[in-house]
Amino acid sequence: RSSYSCRYFVLPCCFFDFHGKYSRRQSKKTQYREYLDFVAQVGFVCGFHVEEDCLRIPSTKRVSLIGKNRTYPPTESALVDKQITQFINNRRTCAVVTHDRRVGFNHKGHCDGVCEEAGSELPENEIETAGTTWMPGFQPREKVEQIRNCASLPREFVDDVVLNVANLLLNATPQKSCSDMQSENTNTWNQGESLSLKEVAEHLNKETLKRLKSEYGGLQTLLKNNHQVFEVLNGRVHIRDWRKEKPSNKTKPEAKRRLSSEAFKTRLCWFFLHHPDGCSLPSESCPYAHGTEELR
Repeated sequence: RSSYSCRYFVLPCCFFDFHGKYSRRQSKKTQYREYLDFVAQVGFVCGFHVEEDCLRIPSTKRVSLIGKNRTYPPTESALVDKQITQFINNRRTCAVVTHDRRVGFNHKGHCDGVCEEAGSELPENEIETAGTTWMPGFQPREKVEQIRNCASLPREFVDDVVLNVANLLLNATPQKSCSDMQSENTNTWNQGESLSLKEVAEHLNKETLKRLKSEYGGLQTLLKNNHQVFEVLNGRVHIRDWRKEKPSNKTKPEAKRRLSSEAFKTRLCWFFLHHPDGCSLPSESCPYAHGTEELR
């Protein structure tokens, strides 16, 4: 409906109608085939010659529908737009009626019969005409989708949260007796304590939490993004001990093995900089740089 010169490509996947999940009406077809036919029908109603193609992609949902040419001349655009409006109104009313269980799934083809009758009962302010709003309450996505996976947060803010949470875990280590300390004299590196995400959140200030809540996944996403420092398992936050990290079992090509032996370090080691005991690994074993002189 955007313009007569519009062309479209659609790859149907999830089974949805204009206002909710798509309801099956033909048991002789698979759900996927029936839905493809419905999406194609929408194209036909909108006045397109709808073509079908199968994409070369690794997916079971790979049938695409394409509309490049119109079935009517530009002079009939206003008339076709009224037909499209009526089609949308009918399907919306059909969805409401079916949801209210006043009418079952006794539909034929697309919404005709009961839906045609229901469409005529729409209030005057609900009936749309050509040139007015396409659908009340419709809100398209913004042209530029906002990134909300904590990746766009300022580096200073992220570093501050990481340092606060790490200090919280390190200081939460339970006090040990002398006998415990003697038995663990071979392991002096402080691994800290594990805390639940809820306990960690309770120690952060309100401004920080408010900022994180606007991101998808919030605090958990930020901690998982900082894989070098933290490990989040079953809702609990741990400081990562790189001594326990298992080397990859995958056999790498000879060229990559040669490169890995030279250890291309592009980031500084957080533990070397901030942990009271330094890094748990020697410089030659750590995947991160122990000082700027190791950066490449």
